[in-house]
Amino acid sequence: MASLNSTAPRLAFVCAPTSTARAARDRLVRRYGAVSPAQADIIVALGGDGLMLQALHSNMRRRTPIYGMNLGTVGFLLNTYKEPGLLQRLKKARQVTLTPLRMVATNNRGKTADVIAINEVSLLRSSRQTARIAVAVDGRPRLPDLYCDGILVATPAGSTAYNLSAHGPILPLGAGLLALTPINAFRPRRWRGALLPHHSEVELTVLDPRKRPVAAAADSVEIANVVKVTITEATDIALTLLFDPEHDLEERILKEQFDP
Repeated sequence: MASLNSTAPRLAFVCAPTSTARAARDRLVRRYGAVSPAQADIIVALGGDGLMLQALHSNMRRRTPIYGMNLGTVGFLLNTYKEPGLLQRLKKARQVTLTPLRMVATNNRGKTADVIAINEVSLLRSSRQTARIAVAVDGRPRLPDLYCDGILVATPAGSTAYNLSAHGPILPLGAGLLALTPINAFRPRRWRGALLPHHSEVELTVLDPRKRPVAAAADSVEIANVVKVTITEATDIALTLLFDPEHDLEERILKEQFDP
């Protein structure tokens, strides 16, 4: 991150397509000035978690730190919205580095897509038929035939999102783990998922894809009619988020484990 000493950082402001977020952006630009994201030392994202994920994806290769202010619903990845004192908040902000997932998905026509996911990679049935998926980890078969609505692999940052809704575990940021979580598993009935080392390679093979089609999604990017999906950590990508000390992401994730 650029040094925040006597020289104010160059800021870029991105916002959700709501009137509230757009008005906030305009006020902040007038107050602090702005450059394009390509020229910025810090990108300030105004919206909800969806906007934050979009900003992270859009600026992934620039490695520009992103500081979010919540103007959405949940705002798990964002700080409280306040207009005054932004430069001071940025100077005191703590950095959190996230490593996303890489999904390599092959469809039934043999085409391959390479997509990055910050929260999770998920497979979901595309018809009324239950999906059948074989699960292998690091080249070793673990579940030869999982009957389910789907399955997902979540990062620690994403473990409180879709993964939690599917009754998966919440992972502290420093745990060095990924969550492998079934979605409405029918057989084996008692399998509730697994915790994997973060460097694991997960291979998901769709069984009977013609009768039981499956789609794969990496965050908001969906690939239809997949037959095989491989998921690994994208170790060549580092994403930097900035948080106010009182809104530390590690503390938020820990707190989620105790909320009723």
